[in-house]
Amino acid sequence: MVNDIKKLQSATLPASLRREQLYRFCDPSLLDFTSTENLESLDNQFGQDRALEALRFGVDIKHDGYNIFLLGSTGVGKHHLLLDFLEREAGVQHQISDWCYVNNFQTPHKPRVLRLPPGMGNRLQADMARFVEDLLVSIPATFQSDEYQARLQELGENYQEREKNAFQALSEKAKSKNIALLQTPSGYTLAPMRDNEIMASADFEALEETEQKKTLAVIEELKDELKSIIRQIPLWKKESREKFKKLNREFSQLAIDQLFAELNNRYQEEPSVLDYLKSVQANVIENADAFRQSAAESSEPENMKHRVREFPEYSVNVLVSNEKLDRAPIIYEDNPTFSNLVGRVEHISQMGTLLTDFTLIKPGVLHQANGGYLVLDVVKVLSNSFAWDMLKRTLKAREIRIQSLDQLLSFASTTQLQPEPMPLDIKVVLTGDRYIYYLLEQFDPEFGQLFKVAADMSEETERSPENTRFFARLIATLQRRQQLQPLEPGAVARVIEYCARSVEDSEKLSLHLDQLSDLLCESDYRARQSGGNLTRAEHVQQAIDAAIRRLDQLREKAHESILRDIQLVDTAGSRVAQVNGLSVYLLGHYSFGRPTRITATARLGHGGVLDIEREAKLGGKIHSKGVMIISSLLASRYARNQPLPLSATLVFEQSYGGVEGDSASVAELVALLSALTGVPVNQSLAVTGSLNQLGQVQAIGGVNDKIEGFFDICRARGLSGDQGVIIPRANVVHLMLRRDVIDAVEAGQFHIYSVATVDQALELLTGYQAGTADREGNYPADSLNGLVLTRVRGLNELQKKFSMKDDDSKGDESQHGDD
Repeated sequence: MVNDIKKLQSATLPASLRREQLYRFCDPSLLDFTSTENLESLDNQFGQDRALEALRFGVDIKHDGYNIFLLGSTGVGKHHLLLDFLEREAGVQHQISDWCYVNNFQTPHKPRVLRLPPGMGNRLQADMARFVEDLLVSIPATFQSDEYQARLQELGENYQEREKNAFQALSEKAKSKNIALLQTPSGYTLAPMRDNEIMASADFEALEETEQKKTLAVIEELKDELKSIIRQIPLWKKESREKFKKLNREFSQLAIDQLFAELNNRYQEEPSVLDYLKSVQANVIENADAFRQSAAESSEPENMKHRVREFPEYSVNVLVSNEKLDRAPIIYEDNPTFSNLVGRVEHISQMGTLLTDFTLIKPGVLHQANGGYLVLDVVKVLSNSFAWDMLKRTLKAREIRIQSLDQLLSFASTTQLQPEPMPLDIKVVLTGDRYIYYLLEQFDPEFGQLFKVAADMSEETERSPENTRFFARLIATLQRRQQLQPLEPGAVARVIEYCARSVEDSEKLSLHLDQLSDLLCESDYRARQSGGNLTRAEHVQQAIDAAIRRLDQLREKAHESILRDIQLVDTAGSRVAQVNGLSVYLLGHYSFGRPTRITATARLGHGGVLDIEREAKLGGKIHSKGVMIISSLLASRYARNQPLPLSATLVFEQSYGGVEGDSASVAELVALLSALTGVPVNQSLAVTGSLNQLGQVQAIGGVNDKIEGFFDICRARGLSGDQGVIIPRANVVHLMLRRDVIDAVEAGQFHIYSVATVDQALELLTGYQAGTADREGNYPADSLNGLVLTRVRGLNELQKKFSMKDDDSKGDESQHGDD
């Protein structure tokens, strides 16, 4: 049957792709400079118009929730772009302030927050320290003044005189009644007298009873008056103390008012400071005695510093000082833990006890960036316990509340500081990969409310003449930033071509700045090793080759197993139901291709197409989808008006890991049709391509690696001039092949064909005409598709025969049973 099919003439086969289709070289006329030293630097914003537009919108809009998420893969330059943009365009739009915590004299465990103009925080802190020093000098001096001492002595004498006069009057009254008032070590007592002499007990007992009673009655009366005087002494002392306090307050205020008048004058434009100074003044006047150490002792500098530290309640904790900033703060936090974001309250240990006060409050980056911009890596935020929830809560409340995790989780039962929350005015910019953004958008309802601006960075840009010139300037910028040697135009051209290969598209350029910077550094290393003062194209190529070689061992082992016939791949001859497919292995940033044998079987049956990879649980979902499309295509083409009595199997031979993707769909269909018709497949060719249900060949990924993988095997075995690779026509634009592959194609030793339909691939792989279907779905009898259709009809006839035999045998069994 195969011999009846019309043989295709070589002239009707599609031509191999031309050299210019395999690699897009950089136009030398676009690089009209002698070295990158002649080029102006280019900012980090090249090719990122979409992201910059979103950033500008997010920065300018002032409504709640318009924080920014900068999307882009790792290494694309998110950090540099963002900081450069914020420094240039967003720094002057926010009002910045100093932030301080001061003592709350009414409730010390709730320190007060002060918002001050830039620089005023440090000034207030210094003024309060100097104020305490002045108090330590002026108050002792005031209390040692002659006027105060005279007033103090007067108060003391008045109290003593009052007490003395009271007892003197009682003594005279008692004396007039022949009773003596005596002062003993244990207090006062009364005794009878005669002739101004105290009577002895015997003499008193010798008196007549009436006289004794009369004397005792007088003594009892005087005792009551004595008790009354003694009871009044504490009241007199209290009055005296109040007068002493009033005197101290009067003289303290004389010393303090002058100092506070100066402070109030300096901060008369700041109501919050004036309110704070008012509470300080009241507290100092109330506790003036604490400052009354002698001025001589306090005047020594070291002793003065020590004494000032004894009064932390009057100090100012400058949490954030923006004195040196002339624009909004831009803060990047590399370790966004809970405490690094929201701040913390530290403790000191004294005598085994942990103590704290408002001076031990430490700021977080939210405090430091308040009034400006905070840049965070979203992965690092999510990786730190409670940091993400705290950040959302803070942005939602628009205030920073300093809490420890112990306090938040109710682990601490002791009294802790509760600093007054700080008002928050900030733009938070998260940076991260796209999949994290979409995961948060999908599963965190609050995320979309708080980060309403998505700035999506481009991974690539058009390779137009204008962009090529811009890219040369970008290379010059990175060269200067990394302090590298200048590059000649040929080296710049090779770098541009490498960037097109990196993005797998000859019409695009990769904007992956880290990868580009690494190539420039490694090329510079090669240039310096050669002793040159310019980086040339050969140095760039050496760097590319060396980077591949560092990761190339697995590729070498995989190819070696094929060349030693451990893994079976034919590169010559023809085989039935056997096709060379192409696979790509991704190992981090490194990838390589290699051929894989795909085989098929086909026979009469009802099972359809069995995917062995799927049955063995080695096939992925996309690969299984591809096999289902093949089944649909078979039925649509060859069994439109009849059953498809086929049981077929497909397998990647010697595959011991997972198989994913649909890029082998063309190869699998060709193997199936070969198994069905017995038409051999040319093993000198490998094929890759995805299929749809209409038989159109669709683009696949990794086309350069796949071609180079099969080329390496063929070259190692010897190029015959018949070998080559069939790729989808849509992938031609993606070709940026190695120079040795291009040279072999140009010499006619290797071929690369592009196809748009599976029929074109069939003709190349089998050498037979595929044929075109008519309106009824019939193909010419002398075509490959006609042969398939004939084979399907033959299988249907066989199925009918077997069905008739089964019916006859069942009828015989029924008749035999009736007998």
